[in-house]
Amino acid sequence: MNRRFSSLTALLALLVLWELVARSLHLPALPPASQALVVFFKELPGPLGFNWLVSTYRILAGMFLATTTAVPLGLFLGRCPRADRLLGPFFSLIYPVPKIVLVPLIMVVFGLGDAAKILLITLVLFFQILLPVRDGARHLSPYLVDAVTSLGVRGLAFYRHVVFPAVLPEVLTGLRVASGTAIAVLFFAETIASQEGLGYYLLDAWTRYAYPDLYAGVLAMSLLGFILYSLLEWLERRLCHWKYL
Repeated sequence: MNRRFSSLTALLALLVLWELVARSLHLPALPPASQALVVFFKELPGPLGFNWLVSTYRILAGMFLATTTAVPLGLFLGRCPRADRLLGPFFSLIYPVPKIVLVPLIMVVFGLGDAAKILLITLVLFFQILLPVRDGARHLSPYLVDAVTSLGVRGLAFYRHVVFPAVLPEVLTGLRVASGTAIAVLFFAETIASQEGLGYYLLDAWTRYAYPDLYAGVLAMSLLGFILYSLLEWLERRLCHWKYL
């Protein structure tokens, strides 16, 4: 309750500050918060809501693909030193490369549709999940491993009941931390020859000098990021409750 109250208070303070600054400066490019909110709720059942759903679909699809590929591979590399020695240097080389520089290449190969944008999100999140999962699986307590294996827990059961629960906090934390970067990359991708998504909506409003619409789009994208972050934080508290004891 205290966390929610603090978040709500911070949001209201930000909106009030925005309103006061906008009304004192009288700049066409900075409409008051009240005007942006009116446009936000007016456009939400229409174009803004549609483009918000498109961007949400792309983010969720990228999260799903990244999680279902990075987690099994990370578990495998963490528990198989030989495979990690073979593949680890490759992933360590690719990880620091800013994924946004791959936008032109991916769009040339995969086109301008959803596939290219979802692939970008997948790449951004993939390495944020893979490396922490690999390291978490690699550094499992040997005493825990010996105790469990002595009870006959091996194979898939060992991964399901021991390794995966141990790295689950790293998975959710990686997703939560990378969600903001994923939204930023998606925004950039949606501004390139796109007809759908919040990135397109923002670019269209900017080219029309429709500043209230522009700020309504910013609010919508901020809402998307806030919902994703809050949902992942809730899942982490729900599924990894031992971290908060």
